[in-house]
Amino acid sequence: MMETPPVQDGLVLALPKGRILEELRPLLDRVGLTPEPAFDDARSRALMFRTAHPAVSVIRVRSFDVATFVAFGAAHLGVAGNDVLMEFDYPELYAPLDLGIGHCRLSVAEPADLSATDDPSRWSHVRVATKYPEVTRRHFAVRGVQAECIKLNGAMELAPVLGLSQRIVDLVSSGATLKANGLVEVEVIAEITSRLIVNRAAFKTRHNEIAPWLAAFGQAVAHAA
Repeated sequence: MMETPPVQDGLVLALPKGRILEELRPLLDRVGLTPEPAFDDARSRALMFRTAHPAVSVIRVRSFDVATFVAFGAAHLGVAGNDVLMEFDYPELYAPLDLGIGHCRLSVAEPADLSATDDPSRWSHVRVATKYPEVTRRHFAVRGVQAECIKLNGAMELAPVLGLSQRIVDLVSSGATLKANGLVEVEVIAEITSRLIVNRAAFKTRHNEIAPWLAAFGQAVAHAA
C-alpha cells in the first residue's frame, strides 16, 4: 500500500535515529504522538511520517542533523542531546525541557598504559580525534591547552590504536567500548541528556500550536520520573 505523505502545513518534529529513539518512544506514546506503523518498518523508504495527531508529523534523521533541521526551520521541534547543542550552539534553538533520557557523558579518553603515567594538568598541546571539535577546543582552551582536533564521525576508539591521535573525545555510557579497545576515561567534559528543542521563530509565530506540546512533554517526563 502506498504511504500517504503528511500534511505539510502541520508541525514537524525531528527525531534522532538509534538508541535515543528507543528511549523516546514511550514519551511519544504518552503525549499522543505515536508514529504510523511505517515508521517501524525496516522496508519503508519514507523519511517523513504521520503520527496519531493529524497536525503533527515526524522525521527521523541523524542526531546531529536534528539540530540543523530545527535551527533552520525545516522542523519546528526536535529531540537532541546537549552534546549536539553544545557543538553547534545555534542561537535559533530554544531547549526548554530536559527529557531525562539518553544519559551518558562526553569524555576525554586515552590508552590505559599512557594514563598510568600521564598527568592531564601538565598538558599544553593535545591531538584529539572527535566528532565534537568545537566543544573539544573550548574545553581545553579554558585550561590554556591547545587542542589539535581531527574530525571523525565514528570508530573513534581506533584513533589511538592506529596512531592517529593519542586521545579521543566521545560519548561514553557504560565504558565497555573504551575498555575493549584499551582506553580509559581521564576527564569528563559534560554530563549528557536529551532535550526537547524548539525553533525560536516558530515558537513566537506558532506559539498556540507549540506551547501545548511543550506542556504535554513536560507532564510526560514528570509522570515517568
